[in-house]
Amino acid sequence: MKTMLFGATALAALLASQAHAQTAATDPATPAPTPAPASTSVGSTNQRDIIVTAPLQTSERDVLQGTTVLTGQELTRQLRPSIGETLARQPGVSASSFGPSASRPILRGFQGDRIRVLTDGIGSIDVSNTSVDHAVIIDPLLAERIEILRGPSALLYGTSAVGGVVNVIDTRIPRSVPENGYRLNGIANYGSAANERSGGMAGDVAVGQHLVLHADGSYLKSGDLRTGGYILSRDARAQALATAATQPVDPNEADPIDYAASAQLKGKLPNTQSETWTAGAGASIITDNGSLGVSYSHYDSLYGVPIRYATQPGQEQEAPRLDVVQNRVDLRGEIDTGGDVLSKIRVRVGQASYRHFELEEDNSVGTAFYNKGLEGRLEVVQANRGGWQGASGVQFYNRIFNVVGDEAFLPKNETNQTGLFTLQQYESGKFRAEGGVRYEITDLAARTPEDDLRFFRGSQSYHSVSGSLGASYALTDSIRVGLNGSRTERAPSAEELFANGAHAGTQAYELGNPDFKLEKSWGLEGTLHAHGDGFSFDASAYYNWFSNYISENQVASSVCQAAANPSGRVVDLPCFQYQQADARYYGFEADASVKVAQIGGYAVNADVLGDYVHANIVDQGPVPRIPPMRVLGGLEAQGDRLNGRVEVEHVFDQNRIAAFETKTNEYTMVNASIGLSPFGKDSKTTLLLSANNLFDVNARRATSFLKDFAPLAGRDFRATLRFGL
Repeated sequence: MKTMLFGATALAALLASQAHAQTAATDPATPAPTPAPASTSVGSTNQRDIIVTAPLQTSERDVLQGTTVLTGQELTRQLRPSIGETLARQPGVSASSFGPSASRPILRGFQGDRIRVLTDGIGSIDVSNTSVDHAVIIDPLLAERIEILRGPSALLYGTSAVGGVVNVIDTRIPRSVPENGYRLNGIANYGSAANERSGGMAGDVAVGQHLVLHADGSYLKSGDLRTGGYILSRDARAQALATAATQPVDPNEADPIDYAASAQLKGKLPNTQSETWTAGAGASIITDNGSLGVSYSHYDSLYGVPIRYATQPGQEQEAPRLDVVQNRVDLRGEIDTGGDVLSKIRVRVGQASYRHFELEEDNSVGTAFYNKGLEGRLEVVQANRGGWQGASGVQFYNRIFNVVGDEAFLPKNETNQTGLFTLQQYESGKFRAEGGVRYEITDLAARTPEDDLRFFRGSQSYHSVSGSLGASYALTDSIRVGLNGSRTERAPSAEELFANGAHAGTQAYELGNPDFKLEKSWGLEGTLHAHGDGFSFDASAYYNWFSNYISENQVASSVCQAAANPSGRVVDLPCFQYQQADARYYGFEADASVKVAQIGGYAVNADVLGDYVHANIVDQGPVPRIPPMRVLGGLEAQGDRLNGRVEVEHVFDQNRIAAFETKTNEYTMVNASIGLSPFGKDSKTTLLLSANNLFDVNARRATSFLKDFAPLAGRDFRATLRFGL
């Protein structure tokens, strides 16, 4: 961190000297607008294929792995309250779907600690990777652009990103000086399925030639989500009715469960209402050769979690709500050195304090989660010399996490990671090669008091080396093929090492193993990019071989009871233990678009995407909660002022399940939308009207812990207005 802070200080000094020199050389009576630095291409429609997640800005079609960029009207169309649901229709992406408020992205079947969700290149610094009922603390309403990077290059952001990276970019730290001295962007949204009302505003104002001030805020309020049919799945309803036949409601019981009534629930998904507000402020010093900025943000949310209804005697049936607060400070700096060897220096730091209370039905606090995190990166980017360029740097991450309450399933723990990385690229004619290496030290410690017999007390340290090497070749001006290999080593998370307790969110007693080894994998990925006049096609196919793969499997209750005995606890939930074994993942994702007609001023395009994942634990069976095969096709008419789109998504049934899972049925959803740009396609003002799940299908995601108790949204009419000045 000393290195990073020194880098930030050096950037500030250089920018200050540049600003002074430029001010002295410019006539104050006629100040010229400051040109935007290179990174201000973010969010502009003519640069939407630039990936800024990676240290080197790269065309989306040129990278060696599968990538997706979501911006403009497509981002507006897909916008939902959670980042998981916002991205769920992108190739290779699904969502954890633990209700409408807590839904985390799933990439290529990987979720939890194997996916990094970033805000402008730095982690969200929350506890969303700890449990599926914990929301990601990123507000999609304020997103200007979302990038999805799958494959081994994501390892530059940590070995925990073996599945991929989601990077949400906002404007909280300004990147450019407004041309007119100010800019203002806003969004207002309504969704009928949950009576969702939301809005956000972000504005910048220039103070002099080099200082830009920023402010933003958002608000969302929603009721219980309306679904397309029964709340319980067919099998869960049958079990509840069978129990009701033998366990009639006892009016003398203090809190009786009416199993028959639960089986008949339809429409509204109880306990899924939410209210969230955010506020932020930032400032940047911006010159011709770089920028340095800071920001502060506050996130406050109260949301309900879908009820896991009891279908058999002895099961719990609770309606918890989560009261979440995060306060965060960020710093970002970049300077263009203009050197022949060193091109840019970048620094990025984020610090956050997070807590959430899990509230009982009487509003008392059942369990409290506290998390303090600090993450920083320092990168140096090499100048392009004869087709050779690269970026190298250091990354640091610290997390202090504590769970307090009767349902605490983890000890207070601390994680420290330090990573050194480099990414090198070489291009000569039609040939392009890329290689990267990351060395990471991970220290994890359980800070358990000596008199606390519930948890393991001690520490573990891991040294990991990960790398990738690949190449691509342009067969023609329009077609490029690539092949990439990777070797990954991932240190276990604190949850996988130290868990030992009942976890209400997953309705399981979770047991870790402090003696876990590094999780290791080999990966191979092939890509094909074809882009020409009126057509595009992108596809990726991959295969991953894991050793010491960590998964959570149901075991005999006696295993958890033995671990709980020293503290005198009783295990009254199913026992799930983290275990290591060999595993195999393979699959593909592809998307294509072609212009099929020109009707007057409207271009008619047809598009289709598909994805598939097959994941297996050797000698055990399928990895749990893997998304099934999916196909989505659309037809869109695009004009200068009016766009119209109809799409059909078919998700196949999932019968490849773990022993403790239930099957999910296939479903087909039809969506339609109309986008209006009343002042022309280059205007920042757009109105989008959409109808999602037009036929009110009752759909369930195979990736959800609550698939038998929480269907997806039913018919949902949405209206979204974006505007800018």
